[in-house]
Amino acid sequence: MASSHQASGIQAGRLSAPEIAENFGDLHAPYDQHEAAVAADRCYFCYDAPCMTACPTSIDIPQFIREIQAGHPTSAAKTILDQNILGGMCARVCPTETLCEEVCVRETAEGKPVEIGRLQRYATDTLMAKGEHPFTRAEATGKRVAVVGAGPAGLSAAHRLAMLGHDVTVYDSKDKAGGLNEFGIAAYKSTNDFAAREVDWLLQIGGISMEYGKKLGSELSLEALKGDFDAVFLSIGLGGVNALRSEGEDKDGVRDAVDFIADLRQADDLTTLPVGRNVVVIGGGMTAVDAAVQSKLLGAENVTIAYRRGRDAMGASRFEQDLAASKGVKLMFNVMPKAIHGNGAAAEIELEYTEVKDGRVTGTGETLRLAADQVYKAIGQTLEGQPDGLEIDGGKIKVSETGRTSVAGVWAGGDCASGGEDLTVTAVAEGRDAAMDIHSSLMG
Repeated sequence: MASSHQASGIQAGRLSAPEIAENFGDLHAPYDQHEAAVAADRCYFCYDAPCMTACPTSIDIPQFIREIQAGHPTSAAKTILDQNILGGMCARVCPTETLCEEVCVRETAEGKPVEIGRLQRYATDTLMAKGEHPFTRAEATGKRVAVVGAGPAGLSAAHRLAMLGHDVTVYDSKDKAGGLNEFGIAAYKSTNDFAAREVDWLLQIGGISMEYGKKLGSELSLEALKGDFDAVFLSIGLGGVNALRSEGEDKDGVRDAVDFIADLRQADDLTTLPVGRNVVVIGGGMTAVDAAVQSKLLGAENVTIAYRRGRDAMGASRFEQDLAASKGVKLMFNVMPKAIHGNGAAAEIELEYTEVKDGRVTGTGETLRLAADQVYKAIGQTLEGQPDGLEIDGGKIKVSETGRTSVAGVWAGGDCASGGEDLTVTAVAEGRDAAMDIHSSLMG
C-alpha cells in the first residue's frame, strides 16, 4: 500500500546504502600522528595568543599545540579538558572558522590558519581511545545539586560539580543524554555515535546519577527540586519552535527542522528515512544548513534555503554557507514564506521578496513559487513555559555573569539562559562557570 509519504513525493531509499554511507562520512577526516605533528609545527605559540581570547572556554591553545608538537597528545587533551570537558565534541562542531581560527596569526598573514579544531580532536580522541579519565573527585562535600537538562551546559556543570566533591543528579526529558550534541547536530559532524560515547566517558568521574524521562513542569517542579537539593542548575534548552505564521503551515510535509535532525541522528538505518524530492528550508542559522545539507545527502533533488535577510545577516558562518552550496543546496536571500499550497500536503511554497528598512524586514508585494513537498522550519526556538517565578529577559531565563537567576539557589545556562551565543562551546563555558559559582556559594 502506498503511504501518504509516497503520494506527496516524500519517500525513503532515494539513494543506496553505500551512497548514503559515503555521504554521511566524517566532514573533516581525523589527523594521523604525522599530520598532527606537521599541523602543530605551523603554530607560532604566540605569547598573548588571539586564538585563546577568541575561545569562549579560554582553552590554552598554544600550550596544547606545543604538547602535541612534543609528542604528548594526552597531556594536550588534559590542557583542553581542564577548560572544556566536551572538548572532543567542540573540536567537531565548533565554528572554529569564526572563533579561534579566524584570529590565528597565520590566518591574518597567509589566509591559512593553524587547524586548531582538528588538532584539538586529535588530542582528545587519543586520550578517549585509551579509556582514560584524567580527573579525580575531591573529598565528598555532602552537598547535593540537581541539574535539569543533559545538554552541553548541564553535562559541563555536572562534571565540574562532581569533580569538586558534590553529588549530582542530572534529569533529562529525553531517554538519553547529550541534548543538541545528541539530537541536534548534523550526523556528518558527529559520526560513530560520538556524542553518546563522550557522555559515557564524562560520567567516569563518578558522583553523577542520570534520570531520564523527567521534564521540568510535568514530572519535575522547581519548588520541589529546591527543597530536595542544595542548589539547582537549569539547562533545559529551548523546546518550543517559532511559528511561520504563513497560510498552509499545518499541511503534511511541513515540520520543524530540529525534529528532522533528531530523527536522522537517532535512525539506525538512514536508507529508511523519507525525504522529499523538492525541499525548502526556512531560516538562516546552523540548523537550517544542517537540515538542508542532510536532505541533499539523503537524495533530495532540489534543496533550497530561503532566508528573509541578506547573506551577511545569516546566522550560519560563511564556511557553513559554502558547505551547503558545495553539496548542491541553493541559497535564496531576501525572501520570506507567504503561503504553502497543496491539497492536504505541501506541493508548493509561495515566497515574498523582502527589503530591510530601518532594520526591519518588510515584504515588497512581489512573490514567486517553488515546488516543495517538504518544508522545514528553522526559524529559531523558544523557551517552553515559564519556570516557576524566574525572571525572563528577551524570552530567556535572566541570569548574572555566573548564571545566577532571580531565584536564590537556582542557576541557569546554555540556550535557555540570557547571554552568550547559542553554541555548544558557549554552553560548556556557562555550565563550568555556574558550577564554580555554585561551589563557592555552597562552601561559603
